[in-house]
Amino acid sequence: MELSFWAATDVGKKREVNEDNFLVDKKLSLFIVADGMGGHASGEVASRMAVDTIVGFFKATMDDQQLTWPFKMDHGHRYDINRMVTAIKLANLKIHEQAQKDPRCHGMGTTVVSTLFLDRALIVGHVGDSRLYRRRDGVLKQLTEDHSLLNDYIKMKNLSADEIAAFPHKNVIVRALGMKDTVQVDVHVDKPALDDLYIICSDGLTGMVRDEEIDSIATGEDDLDAVCEKLITTANKNGGLDNITVVAVRVEKA
Repeated sequence: MELSFWAATDVGKKREVNEDNFLVDKKLSLFIVADGMGGHASGEVASRMAVDTIVGFFKATMDDQQLTWPFKMDHGHRYDINRMVTAIKLANLKIHEQAQKDPRCHGMGTTVVSTLFLDRALIVGHVGDSRLYRRRDGVLKQLTEDHSLLNDYIKMKNLSADEIAAFPHKNVIVRALGMKDTVQVDVHVDKPALDDLYIICSDGLTGMVRDEEIDSIATGEDDLDAVCEKLITTANKNGGLDNITVVAVRVEKA
């Protein structure tokens, strides 16, 4: 199998600074989206630190499996799951430490969705409310679960569609990198199939564009650059209240 991909980011209509960061690395088969928070430029610092730390750890452990790791491995998981979790935990620690020592960075944090494509598996590490979708056989499915106050209320109180639309604290995140010196990382393992389309995005997209619209755009465009650009255009047309980042990855025949 071969991966084709495209990525795009946009500041949106209301923000002055783009605090999102992303990575596409074909050599590592690693794709990341991070959505920073904290005001001024500190959100941008946090999301950049997350991306740089994760890719740096994957590069360091690509050839040297005997490298001393900053956290204990969970021997109940495969090696690459441990790599993913450790990379994200290390990013969390670095962001938290930077926020503690630099007053300009106080309170900064970031979401992250990090995806590693292997020969027969996709390893996903995730913290926050940025999302990973998979479109397979005409069905769009969200593979990550939002770590948000809204999602907690949906699970606890079984909110209706109208209640969800009227929820006053949609942007409140209950888990992110940098909040504490430790973080719980959600891990998902998927088995990619030919023609699968994966979409990694910040909530600047999903807050403005419904899943049905995302699915329709992904269905109507063959070129991944057109998919990314049309999703961003639609988010801006619907208000563009936040920074918008989209990474699209398709599994193709080699």
